Amino acid sequence: MNEKHIIQSYDIARERYAALGIDTDKAIAILEQTPISLHCWQTDDVMGFESNAGLSGGIQTTGNYPGRARTIDEVRHDLEFVNSLLAGTQRVNLHEIYGDFGGRFVDRDQVSVEHFQSWIDWAKSVKMNLDFNSTSFGHPKSGDLSLANPDPEIRNFWIEHTKRCRRIADAMGKAQGDPCIMNIWVHDGQKDITVQRKRYRELLAASLDEILSEELPNMKSCVEAKLFGIGLESFTVGSMDFYEGYCATRKVIYTLDTGHYEPTENVADKVSSLLLYVPELMLHVSRPIRWDSDHVTIMNDQTLDLFKEIVRADALHRAHIGLDYFDASINRIGAYVIGTRVTQKCLLQALLEPLDTLRRYEAGCQGFEKLALLEEMKSLPFGAVYDYFNLKNGAPVGEEYIGRIQQYEKEVTGKR
Repeated sequence: MNEKHIIQSYDIARERYAALGIDTDKAIAILEQTPISLHCWQTDDVMGFESNAGLSGGIQTTGNYPGRARTIDEVRHDLEFVNSLLAGTQRVNLHEIYGDFGGRFVDRDQVSVEHFQSWIDWAKSVKMNLDFNSTSFGHPKSGDLSLANPDPEIRNFWIEHTKRCRRIADAMGKAQGDPCIMNIWVHDGQKDITVQRKRYRELLAASLDEILSEELPNMKSCVEAKLFGIGLESFTVGSMDFYEGYCATRKVIYTLDTGHYEPTENVADKVSSLLLYVPELMLHVSRPIRWDSDHVTIMNDQTLDLFKEIVRADALHRAHIGLDYFDASINRIGAYVIGTRVTQKCLLQALLEPLDTLRRYEAGCQGFEKLALLEEMKSLPFGAVYDYFNLKNGAPVGEEYIGRIQQYEKEVTGKR
């Protein structure tokens, strides 16, 4: 795209927003500094490097588009290429099954920092900080219950696994000089009628208490709720109501995955309530169709509302942003770039709202004026601001990234 035209369009947009008291340069600066954590599992359909077994434990990847990453080097190469197409600040989010195991089997209660040292070194070399996740699914001891399992041998196995993962996250945070955010999601539940719900939830709470009792200064733990998992449709131990109470009483970060609720629920509406009781939020941005189908994030009302609510609540400093979908039906690199750019666009639109005026209208019971301004904002030239954000940071503008991804597919992923 013509650089001169991009700048001219931005100058016009800047004046238009300035008339409403909005500083577009400030919005761009905030967007540049707000990290988005890229989920490594989009590169390879959540396979990891522990074994070649498929997914189990309430989740499933659909599609078989060619070019899946098969090795650590391929995953890293894909992530580096994705990052080259993006403006702003990106992190990388790892699951435990992506350790550098050197071709050896390392069971999950034996994993340690050494298995992620090469990731720490790589992240430093590409200037991308790391986040982390424990991995309870896809293992012979996963079954239907892990941290909530009544069998102490199995439960303690997963407690030990999660403790070790927190120590790995702490080492990552120390090495990068910035806290590593470690998410804990377990698939625990039952397929059919359950008669011991309270017992399972008591066990999960006790397991988490033990896991989180170790003070680790260079990481932050968060826990993730879910409506149900595939094959575990009747009962989920770690439901939203369970984790609402747990996070509020233990002061733990709550993870809001936009695909883990009823399809008609407005996840954005949960933000303000949770922020009253929990220290911070972790956002897993996805797109559910019918349910948690993990489609690529697009700019829809749900995603826009989520980021507008974060900004309207003055809570951007209390929210960590990550992506969480695994679409194997289309070009995986394209899926990354679409989802990240959409997330940036939604945050930018939130940052470009004339909040002072809107709040004044609301306080003065000026409903007509508030609604009118909100509607007029929808047609303001935010796209020109986003184009300039990319130009300023040396990233592709508009649809330019499509051709670059097609070339990468021709030269790299298409040969796998």
